[in-house]
Amino acid sequence: MTKVLAFDIGGTKIAYSIIDENGCFLNEVIKVSTPKSAAGIVELLKTTVKGLEDEIDGVAVSTAGAVNNAGTRITSVPGNLPEGYNQTDFMALTTKPVLVENDANSAGWAEFSIGAAKGCRNAVILTLGTGVGAGIIVDGHLLKGKSGAAGEMHFPVDSGHKRVCSGCGMFDCFESFASGTGLNANAREYMGAEATSYDVIRGLKEGDHQARAAFDKWQDYLIKGLIMVANVFDPEVIVLSGSMAKFVEYDKVSREVNGRILTQPFELKEAAFENNAGMIGAALLLIARIK
Repeated sequence: MTKVLAFDIGGTKIAYSIIDENGCFLNEVIKVSTPKSAAGIVELLKTTVKGLEDEIDGVAVSTAGAVNNAGTRITSVPGNLPEGYNQTDFMALTTKPVLVENDANSAGWAEFSIGAAKGCRNAVILTLGTGVGAGIIVDGHLLKGKSGAAGEMHFPVDSGHKRVCSGCGMFDCFESFASGTGLNANAREYMGAEATSYDVIRGLKEGDHQARAAFDKWQDYLIKGLIMVANVFDPEVIVLSGSMAKFVEYDKVSREVNGRILTQPFELKEAAFENNAGMIGAALLLIARIK
């Protein structure tokens, strides 16, 4: 049984565990705060790998940022991680096989391999969190593009110059409206300057009309983005993951989108995995390479 040590590296926390070829966790998932410096992150990774090296066949890393097609290094500068993190030499962590992959791609591969998109050859997995990430599966293969950066969800869904996207600097892009950040902006617009997405969700449960208006606006932009994604990629399934996915009104959204696309209808699903999807997907990608 092939086993790898998998990391999920984000701006606030780093999680890790040993995962087998079935995507099963063989020990407890450990979560620690992300060090404030790139050197601190490297030291944490090295220490962890050294302590478990005799038990594993390789190291898989799911990380924020675009990753090259060889799966060896980060090619972008993740804004939520320390300066210099993109220069990390992951290959130096061990003499055993190492693979690095973008976190949205990793989560997408987990859902495609053993999750909500299992059995499909063409799928899009959207992570709706602070931003919007995407893992895209085409004919059973992870779509990476020429430089490993395919799947960026930065395209306009409005033309009113209403909102600047913190991720790309453009106006009115999908991420700036369909993310948790987008719902926060709606909360302030409809419910007051101090309101947040939590107030919207609580208001929905209490029947608050302003909360419903804020949420409906958020979900309408999600629908616009899904129409574009479905028309471009013609998937069998679109899977929604991330903190915002649990609030989506799936039947309504599926009906709206499938009624307005030019491609054949697809199935809209909630992800099978939550916070651990990145680790599972990165591990499965590495194990496939090892085998």
